[in-house]
Amino acid sequence: MIRKEMIAMILAGGQGSRLGVLTSKTAKPAVEFGGKYRIIDFPLSNCINSGVDTVGVLTQYQPLKLNSHIGIGIPWDLDRNIGGVSVLPPYEKSENTEWYTGTANAIYQNLAYMDSFNPEYVLILGGDHIYKMDYEVMLDFHKANRADVTIATMPVPLEEASRFGIMITDGHGRITDFEEKPPKPRSNLASMGIYIFSWDVLKESLIALRNQPGCDFGKHILPYCKENGKRLFAYEFNGYWKDVGTLGSYWEANMELIDIIPEFNLYEEFWKIYTKGDIIRPQYVSSDGVVDKCIMGEGTEICGEVHNSVIGPGVTIKKGAVVRDSIVMRGTVIGERTVVDKAIIGENAVIGNDVQIGVGKEVPNVFKADVYSWGIATIGEEAVIPGGVKIGKNTVIDGTLTPEDFENGELPGGGAIIKEGGDQI
Repeated sequence: MIRKEMIAMILAGGQGSRLGVLTSKTAKPAVEFGGKYRIIDFPLSNCINSGVDTVGVLTQYQPLKLNSHIGIGIPWDLDRNIGGVSVLPPYEKSENTEWYTGTANAIYQNLAYMDSFNPEYVLILGGDHIYKMDYEVMLDFHKANRADVTIATMPVPLEEASRFGIMITDGHGRITDFEEKPPKPRSNLASMGIYIFSWDVLKESLIALRNQPGCDFGKHILPYCKENGKRLFAYEFNGYWKDVGTLGSYWEANMELIDIIPEFNLYEEFWKIYTKGDIIRPQYVSSDGVVDKCIMGEGTEICGEVHNSVIGPGVTIKKGAVVRDSIVMRGTVIGERTVVDKAIIGENAVIGNDVQIGVGKEVPNVFKADVYSWGIATIGEEAVIPGGVKIGKNTVIDGTLTPEDFENGELPGGGAIIKEGGDQI
């Protein structure tokens, strides 16, 4: 019989609506990050670097690009005969067929997959965080404390603690209580959404709560375990960890990569981040090109200026164009004399000549003020913007646009143009 000490389950099926048009055609874990990677690369790389060679990736929303990127797991050395990586979408059953309706419900629907490896421990991960963590050290902590459940936590400023699930612990790290987004937090230990369960405890809990609507780890499984006398411990993590679930945090995390001393280092030899690599031409910077404090993907062609930006593979920035403080994803073309200031531009977009992006004053977005903020102009995947137009801050554009879509040739700050087939979420 196969027996794995620990297997991992990565929850990668979420919609990611707070990233707006960046996830209208793409699952959040498949969104580009850092000029070369996709967000899913980080938990997958953490797994193989930690010696976890059996990984189930639970997909649901817009899975095509994510599935294609993962493939059979070759970049992460997860193409194994026994174990390796498996993509696990919802599937039709003889009865009670349903989509994944909660984090724990998704895991419950894959009990047979987990059972086939007869694991001692199961590691539950999110697919949308940027961090490096040795899960083997966390497992050693779990074993040393004879824990039934170990929750990765990190200290956050007390004034921000009300945004998180908060753990209350005794002097030995055992969890005595937890609060979900408390208005007056009693601790600053925030859950990272990373759990190690002893397999028998997880299996029993999932079966006991199988009929709970929208069954969730934080709301249902953890309280159930605590109420039934299980040993819950908090593992404190003090490294870099970023939830890139909003446009602001996504932009900020990318910009942190190009600091003189980056807070998050992609270049460490001892803990590499692996990704699917395309065989494409090398970078080219013309005699007129200027590149200053940037990350540049393979195959980029720079004939203009790029400052303090993250540029994905295969991007073309034409003569006279200027890009500042921006994220430009793979395959995008920036036209001649176009100026881009503090923007996020999705994959394979085409920006015409003489366009100005990120101009004027900051005004709340008329479509989704809580999503399109931070002064960022956001342009969706495969969007087409005609030449000669002006686009303000806190704006969003998705779809193929014509000059007639811009009143007086301008989309003022806070404006939105979502063409048919674009982001309606």
